[in-house]
Amino acid sequence: MEFVELPTPKPLPKRWKIAHRLPEHIDRELAEFSPLMRQLLYNRGFTKANSARAYISGSAPDNSDPVYLKDIPIAVEMLHSALQKDENIAIYGDYDADGVTASALMYEFLKKCGADPRAYIPSRFDEGYGLNIEAINQLASESVQLIITVDCGVRSIAEAQHAKDLGINMIITDHHQPGETLPPADAIINPKQTDDLYPDKMLAGVGLAYKLVQAYLQSYPIAGVNADQWLDLVAIGTIADLAPLIGENRTLVKAGLDLIQTQTRQGLFSLAQVAGLKIEKTNAGHIGFILGPRLNAAGRMDSALTSFDLLVTQDYLQAGKLAQKLEVQNTQRQGMTREIQAQAIEMAYSKEPDALIFFAASPDFNEGVVGLAASRIVEAFYRPAIIGNRDELQTTASCRSIPEFNITRALDQCADLLIRYGGHSAAAGFTVSNENISALIDRLKEIASEQLKDLNLIPELTIDREILLDNLHPKYIPDILEDLHQLEPTGRGNPGAIFASRRCEVRQVRQVGTDGLHLKLRIRAGTHDFEAIAFRQGYWLDNMPERIDIAYTFEINEFRGHQSLQLNIKDIKPSSES
Repeated sequence: MEFVELPTPKPLPKRWKIAHRLPEHIDRELAEFSPLMRQLLYNRGFTKANSARAYISGSAPDNSDPVYLKDIPIAVEMLHSALQKDENIAIYGDYDADGVTASALMYEFLKKCGADPRAYIPSRFDEGYGLNIEAINQLASESVQLIITVDCGVRSIAEAQHAKDLGINMIITDHHQPGETLPPADAIINPKQTDDLYPDKMLAGVGLAYKLVQAYLQSYPIAGVNADQWLDLVAIGTIADLAPLIGENRTLVKAGLDLIQTQTRQGLFSLAQVAGLKIEKTNAGHIGFILGPRLNAAGRMDSALTSFDLLVTQDYLQAGKLAQKLEVQNTQRQGMTREIQAQAIEMAYSKEPDALIFFAASPDFNEGVVGLAASRIVEAFYRPAIIGNRDELQTTASCRSIPEFNITRALDQCADLLIRYGGHSAAAGFTVSNENISALIDRLKEIASEQLKDLNLIPELTIDREILLDNLHPKYIPDILEDLHQLEPTGRGNPGAIFASRRCEVRQVRQVGTDGLHLKLRIRAGTHDFEAIAFRQGYWLDNMPERIDIAYTFEINEFRGHQSLQLNIKDIKPSSES
């Protein structure tokens, strides 16, 4: 089957939800902040000055001591015993950016402890996600006595039992949702366990690896070693895994970004150079859209060990070569994602446009990028999407979903049909025998029908405030940008501020980017002109109204050393629409 790229579908129109103006008593309570900042804080649930101050400063939340994590004391003592006895220790990670950063963190920490750990990251294509029997046998043949999993393992019941039968001790650190039965590991560090008292349940896999290191050093300090020296890795893995940037995640990421900007990890520096990013200006968006995708590209296209090696190397020549390799793989990944997306739409949506859940599988779909294609389809159609690679015996698929449909809970209702599965409410993966695939899809469609059939499935865009751009004098811009900076790091769970302005005159518009996917605009409001960019909205070019309503963020665009204000447009509506 030869890929023929088809046109990318237009995203669905969004429903704008304008935030309510903050009440007068909240306005008074937050009086120490600017009027705009008060509204932004209120929109994010902050109604008390002290909690707002803590949010802006990125202060660590109460009860963030790792001792509250179930099994942490057992894990610390087991790890200490293994180090004292000079046991062979293996780190078993996952092939995405969260798993790779967690593996690198644990590897570097154990090296600081004097150990010579074995880092094992399975192949997405040959082994699949999580622990597997063959890998455990391989580690056993290498006389490994302790396995520490990072970002995986909490659903690997048979595999953990196999390790136990071989006499291998196991510490599982994993942030994924556990099943009803836990694996027979010696210690399980996962705050989502039903009897776990740790208050923050949303740490990423790398965050839990960090908590284990933090707990160990509290009990057994090592001169010159502090868990915080790995917060750069915590920030990257947390953002790349789309963990919500609230609570402790926000604290860790904020500190991690400072570390990335001021302390050069050779691999990150080389990767940023290749990507055209100034490392000292790295923010959460840069990780989410520039560094994270490149680190993920290795595991999607070949072996995640390329990214792991990049993160732990101190050799600038090796770092440069590995960064270049990731850049090439990321470019290949982008093209392949577009091809699979187009083919999946042709296979599924064109045949059943009213389906409430989207499914397509093919032997030609690269297993490493089907999840990205599914994400793009969810953005386009606002329906859950399942895209998979099908071989002669089984199908391995990635799922992406919408807030109205918890995909992992749906898979829980299909467990009897699956070989393995796991994930989050919005993203999951599974492997199924081809003989069960029809029954699985039928059941998932029934579940989707029960939950979604009576809902108006239109994506919602929350607007923080309407702004009359006519009155926005340039002298106010620095103060606005300073307020917006205080919201950082922004991402899932802590969105950047989005504004809306109406009846903006379109002065210039042109397509930019690969295949004209994006728009570059100049718009006028009153006597002021504004430069703007609209990603993935190139389809407007031939049908652009003279006046538009826009939902957007403010940002600074830097080009050839020159900085200028730019509106990043998230949605466009003709001005006649409400």
